[in-house]
Formats: sequence, C-alpha cells, structure tokens
Amino acid sequence: MRINKAKLAMSSAIIGLGIVSTPTFAAGKITFVSWGGAYTASQVKACIEPYQAATGQEFNIVDYNGGLAEVKTQVEAGNIQWDIIDQTPQDAIRGCDEGLYLELDHSIWEPAPDGTPATEDFVEGGLGDCYIGNISWATVPAFDASKISGGEKPTTMADFWDVDKFPGRRGLRKVPRVNLEWALMADGVPNDEIYSTLSTKEGQDRAFAKLDEIKEHVVWWEAGAQPPQMLADGEVVMTTAYNGRLFNAMYKEGKPFEIMWGPQVFDIDTYVVVKGSPNTEAALEFLKFCTSAEALADTTNYISYGPLRKSSSAFVNPDILPHLPTAPDNFKTALTYDIDFWADNVDDLTERFNSWLAQ
Repeated sequence: MRINKAKLAMSSAIIGLGIVSTPTFAAGKITFVSWGGAYTASQVKACIEPYQAATGQEFNIVDYNGGLAEVKTQVEAGNIQWDIIDQTPQDAIRGCDEGLYLELDHSIWEPAPDGTPATEDFVEGGLGDCYIGNISWATVPAFDASKISGGEKPTTMADFWDVDKFPGRRGLRKVPRVNLEWALMADGVPNDEIYSTLSTKEGQDRAFAKLDEIKEHVVWWEAGAQPPQMLADGEVVMTTAYNGRLFNAMYKEGKPFEIMWGPQVFDIDTYVVVKGSPNTEAALEFLKFCTSAEALADTTNYISYGPLRKSSSAFVNPDILPHLPTAPDNFKTALTYDIDFWADNVDDLTERFNSWLAQ
C-alpha cells in the first residue's frame, strides 16, 4: 500500500530535519518499547527504518503488554533499560505524576509543513505534560462472518452479549477498561451517560452484573495479536480487538472477519521518554522525526490507525481513509475513551475486576 507521495513526503521530512548519513549523537541503541505485531511493524517501517538508514542510529525493539509495572521495576532498581515507550495516555499521565517520565518541551517538535507550530497542529488531547501523541485507534468488536448463520449479522454490543441469537464463545481483553463501558452499552446506557454512570458505585455494580451474563462464554486475551488468531482458529466467534490488528488480518491475510464499527471505543496512543534513560537526547531527536506530519501519515500505509496531527491528512493514502476509526461512517456512534476517568480509577477497578475474575 506504499505510494510515491508518501515516499516523497518521508524524504522531505528527513531533509527538513537536517538528518544526515552519520549518527547525530554518540548514543547507544535506543530501546523502543511498543505493543508488538502489526502495530510495531508499522512503526518500524514508517519511522525506525528510514531514521536508521539516514542517521545510523541503532534500535532495540521490545514488545510489552502495557502498564507501568516494568518501568517502575527498572526505576526502583536504578537500572533503566528503556528509552521510548508507546503508552496509553492514562498510563502516561499516571507515570508522569509518579515521576517516571520526562516532562516534554512541546516547542521542540517539527512544525506542520505550512509552518504551523506543533502545539497548534496536534488534535486536542494529543500533547500532555510527559507525552506526545502519535496515532488514533479503536477497540472494536468483530466476528467471523463465515461462522454467523441465518443471514442477520451482529451490529451492537447487545448482539455481542446475546449468545442465544449468536451462539459461540466471545473474546475480551483481560482488563476492566472498555469492557465496563461495553457492558453498560449492552445494558442500554446511552454513550453520553456511560462515564457518568460508571462514576457511581451503582453504575459499576450494573456493569459487573452485565459481565456476569457472559462470563462463562468468554475467552480472555492479553496481547493484541491474540484476538485475530482466536477468530481464525475458531476459538471464538466474536471478539474485541484493536482495529489495526483486524485490518491486517482482513485486508492483508484475507480473513473473513467483519468489524462492528457502531460500538467502537476511540482512543489514542502516545510516546513517553523514561526519566533518566541512557539515551534521552537521542530519543528526543528521533521523536522529532517520528512525530512529524509526514512520518505519522506514513504509518497509515502499514496499519489503519489515524495520525494525530491535522496536517497529516494531506499525506494519507485516500484508499486507507475509509478504514480509519475517524472515517465519518465509522466514527458517528463512537464512544471516546475517557482518559481522566481511567487515570483516576484504574487501580480500584482493576482490583475489583481481578477479584471478579477469580470468583
């Protein structure tokens, strides 16, 4: 899906940043931590490989499943091994509050091609005290169309919960986040009332009671590569998944999967730099390149996640646009993930969720 326009844009970005064919810093390998699979592959293709070719900077690529535990362990041991982490914004905010991440000066990022400062070019919420956003993505339910009989297809979370109408096991990520929102959605709560409902004990009780209804039918997943494989193997007939992983399976591997865009939960991902990392200066230079409008747009040539800079749209392949979470038909009923709610409540609700799982 590479196009000449994207290649030209990438070349322009490298030239515009003044990157030359020798390493900019006498740095060791930058350790770049992300979620693995098709997503990390897109970052390698759009950012790491062109930067490495232009500068000679070397990288270690590490996969993880999110959270702060591994970072805390490194910091507490005084043995920081990670430089850049792709992280959810609520974990970036928590890590910032706990002093794990470097506070960022957002004036250093590359301006838009027309000169607009990065601080005005990023979408709302795309920049935080310790993070710079990179992509928009969605967690969506999906199903194997070859396993759905009777002509009618599931379109809502109420359908996802209906194991009588649509028999078969379901896949859900083994965390409370998004599952509690979907449980309320399946129970008839309108999108604009989900977080106000979930902010009350009664609303949380209601969400867990709804999860009780399908608990015995659930296969829990933890890594992003698992849901498409679970569908392909017939382990589940429906699952929640990251939209980019499904895109890869559907359009690159030809799997008979269909996304239910109606209940999508829209979110963003961010980059953070670990405070005290051994290659801080080199990491920031790399992020200047990787968060340019052109580089973020180039990522969409490898995975259907949308860039967080407004000016990136001019560089996105138009064939990709209908597959992005923000495409008008996909986004019209989306629930936007409440970063602040989960930053404040993730510990308590995770503890309750884990206790519920153990029951």
